[in-house]
Amino acid sequence: MNNHQTWPSTSSSSPFTSLPLPNLTASELSSARSVRLCSRPPPSKPSSSVTEHADFSSLPYDVLTKIAASFDQPNLQATSLVCRSWWEALRSLREAMVMLMWGKRFKHGKRGVRQNTDKALDMFTKAAARGSALAMVDAGLIYWERGEKHKALDFYLMAAQLGNASAQCNLGISYLQVEPPNTEQALKWLYKASKGGNIRAQYQLALCLHRDGGNRSNIREAVKWYMKAAEGGYVRAMYNISLCYSFGEGLSRNHQVARKWMKRAADRGHSKAQFEHGLALYSEGDMLKALVYLELASRAGEKGAAHVKNVIVHRLSAASRNHAMHLADSWRALPSN
Repeated sequence: MNNHQTWPSTSSSSPFTSLPLPNLTASELSSARSVRLCSRPPPSKPSSSVTEHADFSSLPYDVLTKIAASFDQPNLQATSLVCRSWWEALRSLREAMVMLMWGKRFKHGKRGVRQNTDKALDMFTKAAARGSALAMVDAGLIYWERGEKHKALDFYLMAAQLGNASAQCNLGISYLQVEPPNTEQALKWLYKASKGGNIRAQYQLALCLHRDGGNRSNIREAVKWYMKAAEGGYVRAMYNISLCYSFGEGLSRNHQVARKWMKRAADRGHSKAQFEHGLALYSEGDMLKALVYLELASRAGEKGAAHVKNVIVHRLSAASRNHAMHLADSWRALPSN
């Protein structure tokens, strides 16, 4: 359940066999064989059909590594195999990818590896030193969780400057949470991440603009980003865009569209939306469905839902009550996207 306040109140041929692995136990070492990124060497020459269109080897190494800094393993592998020049340019990032994968194993305790945050952080920082923006984000997350916020900001900033939208989003949010908050920098990075398509950043940006409610243009801008985030599947934004339609904030009031977005949020586990949708169903006389949504909201901690739920319970037959409870027990949230 999403129970949050969202509305603003004010392989051997592998090139990695020579890469030093961390100090591992026997069980951890035995699982290292599964960490393979490339099983064949890169082509010595690009195919003629490729060279007819472009000389890929002419791309400067620093530009290529910056572009590839946020690549996941399949994309990094595919890019490395374009030509020998790119294979050499991306060697450090391929090494970083192995370290990143080990870091995630240590962080989450997966695939026969014991959970060890210190080892995870060591792997992430080593991968970050080799240019991996993904590792920079993971290192930043651990430092933030440990309360070392300035170190976290440093790693987020490095990855953000490489164009990583997740890092830009984390950096923007972090600037809002440090003491004192830096709203100017927060908005700068949230805008960058939002334009890059990060739906969490779009929601956070909208929230910041909405809170600055004294400016009507800010409200309209906030609604634009709420809508983008909601259409991208961000559940909290679905709830907020519903409220915007209900109250006519930045949009013309539209009860029907407001109900649509409220139901979407409710069906994806937003507890406040479940409460609101349940109330709407109750006011329309649809007691059975209202009871289901109010029961879900109540289970998620919405205290106000319990009173209305109890009123409905006394109006329904035992069979209807039991059916509603069965529906609530078997309910599963829809996927966000």
